[in-house]
Amino acid sequence: MRSIRVAIDIGGTFTDVVLAGAERQILATAKVPTTPADPTDGALHGVRQVLEQTGGDVVDIAGFIHGTTLATNALIERRGAAVCTVLTEGFRDILEIGYERRYSQYDIDIEKPDLIVPRQHCFTVPERISAAGEVLVPLDETVIDGLLSKIDESGAEAVAVCFLHAYANDRHERRLRDLLLERRPGLSVSLSSEVSPEAREYDRLCTTIANAYIQPLMAGYLAALEQRFAAAGLSCPILMMTASGGMTALENAARFPIRLVESGPAGGAILAAQAAAACGLKKVLSFDMGGTTAKLCLIDDFSPQTARQFEISRAARFIKGSGLPARIPVIEMIEIGAGGGSIAGVDALGRLTVGPKSAGSEPGPAAFGKGGGQPTVTDADVVLGMIDPAAFAEGRLQVDASAAAEAIDRHVGGALALGSAAAADGICQIVDESMASAGRMHAVESGKELGDRTMIAFGGNGPLHATRMARRAGVDRILVPRDPGVGSAVGFLSAPISFEVARSRYTELESADLDAVNRLLEDTVAEAETVVRLGAPEGRLDVRKSAFMRYRGQGHEIEVALPESPLQPSDLDFLRRCFEEEYRRLFVRAVPGMVIEILNWLVTVSTADEPPDPVANSVPSGEAKPCGVRPILCDLTGRRCDAAVYRRDGLGAGQSLKGPALIVEAQTTTLVSADFRAIVDAAGNLILTRNREGSAGA
Repeated sequence: MRSIRVAIDIGGTFTDVVLAGAERQILATAKVPTTPADPTDGALHGVRQVLEQTGGDVVDIAGFIHGTTLATNALIERRGAAVCTVLTEGFRDILEIGYERRYSQYDIDIEKPDLIVPRQHCFTVPERISAAGEVLVPLDETVIDGLLSKIDESGAEAVAVCFLHAYANDRHERRLRDLLLERRPGLSVSLSSEVSPEAREYDRLCTTIANAYIQPLMAGYLAALEQRFAAAGLSCPILMMTASGGMTALENAARFPIRLVESGPAGGAILAAQAAAACGLKKVLSFDMGGTTAKLCLIDDFSPQTARQFEISRAARFIKGSGLPARIPVIEMIEIGAGGGSIAGVDALGRLTVGPKSAGSEPGPAAFGKGGGQPTVTDADVVLGMIDPAAFAEGRLQVDASAAAEAIDRHVGGALALGSAAAADGICQIVDESMASAGRMHAVESGKELGDRTMIAFGGNGPLHATRMARRAGVDRILVPRDPGVGSAVGFLSAPISFEVARSRYTELESADLDAVNRLLEDTVAEAETVVRLGAPEGRLDVRKSAFMRYRGQGHEIEVALPESPLQPSDLDFLRRCFEEEYRRLFVRAVPGMVIEILNWLVTVSTADEPPDPVANSVPSGEAKPCGVRPILCDLTGRRCDAAVYRRDGLGAGQSLKGPALIVEAQTTTLVSADFRAIVDAAGNLILTRNREGSAGA
């Protein structure tokens, strides 16, 4: 049994646990309510559930992978430590100046992003380093006592240090940290040269502040998690998922908790990419709808779309520049407050609204009978007949359909003069359109379309809303993988142990000092390898290197892959061609005769990736036999109808069925709408195809 591995995804509403054996086969799964007071309680409860199903014990676990929304929620809900900043003298107002522009030019009531640290807690010290890394003004150590007095007066528990051009030379930042910790050992200190060693002061400072803000909380949580499971008998190291889709050691996660933001959703994107690769799907929309949020990610050529920056807690939901920028590697996705626990209501103008506020796990939807009185999307699905109260969450959660109907009547139906069924239908239509709209916007911002993509749906509520959302998004084909209700945790099992480091070193392509660049890349590879080896002491490692290039005078760069071997003069023409080819792909034409600059150099080191086994074509084996019938409100006609009910574990490869139908399994239900037909492929995936001419049975 020592070959078993556990993956745990702690979400805002539920904690998902997956137990896997050799070759990643799933042995058992569990979905338990998240315990906000102490998330480790729910995690341990879920682990014990899956072990009970297989007769195993905690001491048998040889691999432990964990992702959590705790870092994300702490930043969004502003539940971190009190933070102050220490900056280069003369640059106190980096936060106030920002990008020197308004994110909404003509909005007279604009709400500025909450950047965590007020100006009165921004302190400076005399020092100065040039962009080339030369010391222009030595660090004045005589001001440390006065600085400590200011830090004490501010009540700061954490300090974010961001000196000008520290990415080029971190000597002053490291020296200041040593001096602070000598006198205040309990202080948490984050250095910009470690958190985000790249040019662009504002982004680097904001990322360092965010890291400092959540570091005490996350360090305490991770230490408690390790101690709790060690006491239960766990002897293997705990690996943490990061926002980039890789895993890292617990020690590194505690140093750089900002990289844990969006770690749970990253697992879902990995699952979708693996399913896409196995099925040969080159254009995919990953759709993960949980209890609190819905996440959508574009996947092309079996790789999720990635980015080097994202924004946290935007003041204006869909407007770039209205949030706190964090410059870290991430799987790029759009996330909205649309989940099973999203609360519905009627605003002052008499409009039906859904989300972004969620009922979470405590008290949860009204139907759960845990004290929740506000109607949620899950309550609406219960009233519409989409959820069987007797089978929900394997019978571990009691579902009260009458409580769901009462909450909807009281807060929505009464205000809009609608019956509970019509009000519930309105709630679901609003949330489905919100998710479809977010998907369309995300595609447009990326210069892509949704219509030619296959949606891969998972999460506790994803399969239940997939056909309804896909119809609005213009998507005609849906894949629901096995164990979709715990999809993100399943994705964790396929993630590599990896670490990415970016370094800023400006040069023009034609005049680049290749010896200096190769030394920089060599040192960066060594740094990343050291981090990866914390979680993977042995085995082959993959190294990927790239450069961020632009034409002179431009403000943003394009990533261009570098050769594996050290750069040679003969590589310069190759890099120019690669840059211009990518530039033409993005902007139609290159600009001849322009000087090309390189600002940043990127290195990613990861354990070797194992491609999934391809899915063979399944032979059609006839219509599946339902195990029952359930009355639902048809999402296509708006009228009551009977939906055939199927147990997913009773469906064989090649069997098909037509909508309206409900396919029930342990942690979720798949709705096959009346205009869709479903078939089971050779790997056990559900493939839903839309008939645009009408219902699937027409």
